[in-house]
Amino acid sequence: MGLLGALVSTNQPAAVSNLVEQTTGISVAAVKTKDPVERDYLALMAMDDKAREEIDKWIRDADAFADKGAGSPQATLNLKIEQRLDEVKKAYEDFIDRHPKHARARLAYGSFLNDNRDDFGAKVQWEKSRELDPSNPAAWNNLANYYGHRSPVKKAFEYYTKAIELEPNEPVYYQNFATTVYLFRKDAMEVYNLSEAEVFDKALGLYRQAMKLAPNDFILASDYAQSFYGPRPPRWEEALKAWEQVLPLAENSIARDGILIHLARCKINTGKFDEARKDLSAITNQTYMELKGRLTRKLEDLEKGKPNTDDDGPEEEKK
Repeated sequence: MGLLGALVSTNQPAAVSNLVEQTTGISVAAVKTKDPVERDYLALMAMDDKAREEIDKWIRDADAFADKGAGSPQATLNLKIEQRLDEVKKAYEDFIDRHPKHARARLAYGSFLNDNRDDFGAKVQWEKSRELDPSNPAAWNNLANYYGHRSPVKKAFEYYTKAIELEPNEPVYYQNFATTVYLFRKDAMEVYNLSEAEVFDKALGLYRQAMKLAPNDFILASDYAQSFYGPRPPRWEEALKAWEQVLPLAENSIARDGILIHLARCKINTGKFDEARKDLSAITNQTYMELKGRLTRKLEDLEKGKPNTDDDGPEEEKK
């Protein structure tokens, strides 16, 4: 995670999606350098990575033991994790004390703090990293994420724009920007002097740019498709086309059934009743049985000429 934060940065703002995973494709062990500072920095990144791997394993093992009715108390596991993270935190602080102008170390330390719920501490490190190396787009993106969470949102717009200017081929920057514009529509309307409909179009355009750069990203494509539920009335035809593009990206039956729910919803709202029924009949996962039932009842009512506005879109869009 330390190396990841230093090179790409993927911490998402409050958004449609839960998580966007990015990989750098770079192995710390494979990097050779004669620079002693750089060697220390790479060792620090490797330490961070190893700690995260260990903690992930501890959590998985604890869950497996708990399923069998065994395992250590949660408080014991939490203390073990806290102690391991404290070791990494001290290593970061020691390195930065010795090399206070090392921009990438501060960027990585900010990501470490952010992952451990120290948002303000992360922001301080990212700001310093940006000051030391304003050409690094990850620092601008991370700070934009922070301001998307904490405000001022207008500053998030500015910083995402700068990140994209510095690295126009990184899809996660466009996706973060799109999500923030979509969620904070009133701010976007004021900043860009746009109508709400035009703000939706701006967000969708940013999503499309991200998808050009990452055409096989399931979560990104899903975020884009869900965005058509935001306008009032929702853009059902466009949403339908978008979900049809997401379907081939589903990696398992749970994801497939989730997409079929969306497809059925869109088809019901565009009068494609027979196609909607076919999609609903293909849904078998228990996770979606309640939604399947609601959509089935809506379909039956509409076929009988009865009004039914139940489940016109995902719950988050009704709030």
